[in-house]
Amino acid sequence: MKKAYIQTFGCQMNEHDSRRMRHLLDQEGFEPALTPEEAELVVLNTCSVREKPEHKVYSLVGRLAQLKAKRPEMVIAVAGCVAQQEGKKILRRQKAVDLVFGPDQLFNLPQMLADVKAGKRGVYTEWAEREKKVQNFIPEEELAAGEVEGGQGMVVITKGCDNHCSFCIVPRTRGALASREPENILAEAADLIEKGAKEILLLGQNVNSYQVGNTGFLELLKEVAELPGLKRLRFMSPHPNDWNLALTELMAQKKVLAKALHLPFQAGSDRILAEMRRDHTKAQYLEKLAQLRERIPNLQLTTDVIVGYPTETEAEFGETLAVIEAGRFFQIYGFMYSPRPGTKATKLEDDIPLEVKEKRLQQVIALQGRIQNEILDEHLGQDFELLIDSAHPDFQGTMQGRTEGGVRVSVADPDLEIGDLVQVQVTERRDHSLVGVRR
Repeated sequence: MKKAYIQTFGCQMNEHDSRRMRHLLDQEGFEPALTPEEAELVVLNTCSVREKPEHKVYSLVGRLAQLKAKRPEMVIAVAGCVAQQEGKKILRRQKAVDLVFGPDQLFNLPQMLADVKAGKRGVYTEWAEREKKVQNFIPEEELAAGEVEGGQGMVVITKGCDNHCSFCIVPRTRGALASREPENILAEAADLIEKGAKEILLLGQNVNSYQVGNTGFLELLKEVAELPGLKRLRFMSPHPNDWNLALTELMAQKKVLAKALHLPFQAGSDRILAEMRRDHTKAQYLEKLAQLRERIPNLQLTTDVIVGYPTETEAEFGETLAVIEAGRFFQIYGFMYSPRPGTKATKLEDDIPLEVKEKRLQQVIALQGRIQNEILDEHLGQDFELLIDSAHPDFQGTMQGRTEGGVRVSVADPDLEIGDLVQVQVTERRDHSLVGVRR
């Protein structure tokens, strides 16, 4: 049987898209390959939010070209956001690549592979129709094709984004915002629960911009939360501008809503936030965090931070550190600013030297490391409900899972199975995770 290897870069939206591709390839008679070396088809599902992952893709294609030189029948496909961004440039730059397709084209994968088989090197980056803000962009025949992994099912509720932050390439690579009808979403989520999902993760570039008629994100959460058999409901990523007190109150009231929230703030300086077109101030962001902390004391917050945005002064970077200190985030995804093609920020001079960006990022990492250590220490001796999602890679008979707040805990208990929900007491900690015993 022929085999296919998919390598996924970037966000959980890309992970969802890769799961969809795996299903489509299974229907085409492909088995999953563990390595590119054993595959007839290699798909790179790419991310272009930052510059570095984009470079990794080109480097990996170069290595795959050496494999293809020995096995000319191998098909190499570049999918995802870099594919949407670069299009025909990839075929010109990398002669070993047979197929380039963007996120809107993934459900046409069987036909695209048929074109390749017929001898065509193809680029498929056409957008689906976006004039309508409501689109059931998961085909009807694919609604029941979702996968459950680690007790979790992913459901995409929106695609694209209309915010146009000055640094962000997402509107160019994922398109304008579109929302799925609630009935469409509920049907897919119910199917995943029936397949064994204990947790549903709602996905979108900006989930809380969701709007279909009178159903906004708040109303949708309420409906999904009532699905029989659902134990946990997560979502990512919301935008601070669309976060409100009603959403905070719902998270506090609904047990099924996991006590974890990823809320990017990007920078602590109001001037830089305005330059970034974030449309919120530091004070507004911190006020929303204060409301969350007051009503959900056990909430685990995570966030995104960009350092070295053009013209950022040392004092303004200090304001970012102050927000990190005040926010007490469990995890920060920190990045050095890099210009992305087609974004507003490319009109600005990238005037912060690389060594300054690197120094600032290291300061963010050091500060966040201290805060995370303190948060992990606070977990010692406490009880948590754990969703078991995998076997520990290093210790036989040990399983691992995540708390409601998303903190990873390992438990030495060979009777546990993936998908189990168990009560554990945390007894010790490791570098970035915890160890617990079953209660």
